[in-house]
Amino acid sequence: MQRRQGRVNAGLLLLLYQISQVGLQNIPSVTLGVLALNIFLFLNPVRALPEVCISVKEGFYRKNWQRLLLSPVHHADDWHLYYNMISMLWKGIMLEKKLKSVWFAYIIAVFSVLVGVVYMVLEFMLVKILDDPSYEMNCAVGFSGVLFALKVLNNHYNPGRVSSVLGLQIPSKYACWVELVAIHLISPGTSFAGHLAGILVGLMYTMGPLKKIMKACAGGISSFTDPARPRDYYSGNLFSLFCIHFTDYYGYPGYQYRTPRSYYDYTGGLTEEEQLERAVLNSLNERDFGGATYNNERRPYGFWFPPEQHSEEEIRRHRLRRFERR
Repeated sequence: MQRRQGRVNAGLLLLLYQISQVGLQNIPSVTLGVLALNIFLFLNPVRALPEVCISVKEGFYRKNWQRLLLSPVHHADDWHLYYNMISMLWKGIMLEKKLKSVWFAYIIAVFSVLVGVVYMVLEFMLVKILDDPSYEMNCAVGFSGVLFALKVLNNHYNPGRVSSVLGLQIPSKYACWVELVAIHLISPGTSFAGHLAGILVGLMYTMGPLKKIMKACAGGISSFTDPARPRDYYSGNLFSLFCIHFTDYYGYPGYQYRTPRSYYDYTGGLTEEEQLERAVLNSLNERDFGGATYNNERRPYGFWFPPEQHSEEEIRRHRLRRFERR
């Protein structure tokens, strides 16, 4: 490793200050690990930047595939590190809590490699379309491509927000595209193809097959379940879920466990409002009649339809008598 020498890194100091203001205890573990890795490799780079950046020439023609791993975690200077890691800090806090640490770490690892691959594909297309071999030499470094991919995910999982880009209020789902153009105009030295590659990878995950492929590659490892989706495929109201849990896992005396049939069976075909109304009525009846059941009948799927319906006046009288006994 080559230790970075020279001037005081104001960007690094400001980054450390911002992290201290947030508090280490408030930063999720994977996000904190990514920050620590990038800071460490900024201070102790594995190699010089020309030896870790990714390009068509180095990655594709010379088969230096290790650059796909090294290029995202190395930065050109302290301000490059600062802006990328501040963005990672806030995106990581939001997304890691949403996706959980194991899946978020998996996403970071896959995106880091895949952004470099898509970047090379884009540069190779420019070579062919524009007939300009210089695009093969464009060498990219930094975490910003991954951050653009994470921005797409953040907008996907937190829809309906508004982002401020150069003072303009932009719907979040379009913000990444506006930022892509704005950054290139403000700082022409940045890699347009690298940032675009990040957006495309994010869209491959949210709208394309990437998430399904990642889940398939994760295999049967339980820690790699996608936490953004409910673990129970019955996504009805809380009331219905309670009934499902009570019936299937505890059952009734003498009742043999069997596989759940359908959501319709659990709700009796009632809407959520009708389920709530029925549940309240059953609860009142249970209290009024001491919780006894008629003919020791088993209650189907948590919804009890008593064989004899009582009028509202009768229920009111039973309730009054109960309160009088108290």
